[in-house]
Amino acid sequence: MQTEFQNNWLDGQCIAPLSEPVAVGWSGGADSTALLLALRSAGHRVQAWHVDHAWRTSSKDETELLAIRAEQWGIPFYSARLERPTGKNIEAEARAGRYACFERWGQKLGVKTLCLGHHQDDQAETVYMRMLQGAGAAGCRGMHRERMLGDLRLLRPLLHVPGGLLRQILRKSGIEWLDDPSNSDSQLWRNRIRHRDFAAMHLAGVDPGALFLRWKSQADRLTDRLDMAATALLKKDMLFEQGVVSFPWKAWYASEPAVRARALQKMMADMLGAGITPGRRHIELVEAWTIKDGRGGLDLSRCRLYRRQGRLHLQPSVTGNISQ
Repeated sequence: MQTEFQNNWLDGQCIAPLSEPVAVGWSGGADSTALLLALRSAGHRVQAWHVDHAWRTSSKDETELLAIRAEQWGIPFYSARLERPTGKNIEAEARAGRYACFERWGQKLGVKTLCLGHHQDDQAETVYMRMLQGAGAAGCRGMHRERMLGDLRLLRPLLHVPGGLLRQILRKSGIEWLDDPSNSDSQLWRNRIRHRDFAAMHLAGVDPGALFLRWKSQADRLTDRLDMAATALLKKDMLFEQGVVSFPWKAWYASEPAVRARALQKMMADMLGAGITPGRRHIELVEAWTIKDGRGGLDLSRCRLYRRQGRLHLQPSVTGNISQ
């Protein structure tokens, strides 16, 4: 394998120290193939994890082809075939099934780190999607370079690398990859963004990748400021007793709405676990309730917010519903 393939874009600054062995979520596409081979070339004991979502009849043959390629490269290969998604959001259903497989493999194989092949173009699309969904500053940061999935550490080392560069490197190295036909499926939202919205922006002389990555940088800076303000708010005489978090109502009411929203996200994540945070609908409900001087209480997802004796209280609830 050419030295350029190993050193052109993947270096020690892109990936924090890795525990061995390390896995790669391998679809067979250009992005994950480049990542898989680069990690192997860098000397890591790498494994290839492939999930077949049964979206098309040819996927079983593709899995067999990937198994052959992995064997030729001397890379351990693990695969699973899932039931074809049937819900309204097949992308979310497929993602949940894929990540469940990853968690099981991590526990079974003793792997602590999984690398994913999302690249710079994917990040720009994600930021745009979050904006269309009405996400706040934290959501518009896009995908995190590193996060935890249970006990499995997820890394995305390629978020700074354009997808075109990855394909260029593979061509120069004489490496083939699989082109997923679903990437042209207009029923998938991300594909409509890629082939319709971003294509229209290019025709208008706008580089959507550069544009939304600038938005991401601004969202990063704004979120850092909101985090500081929310942390300062939560430190104002906060109490934690018998599973209930509380702090002065006056401090909550006097804060800016964006700071209140970020503080609520932090409280829920601390109480219910990472990833359990209020969405836009929750935040709008809480803001309307706050403006009405906190009358009554508010049932959110898995917790209840209420005012009592001059303090704001948040406690876990047995209900999983949202109601006013």
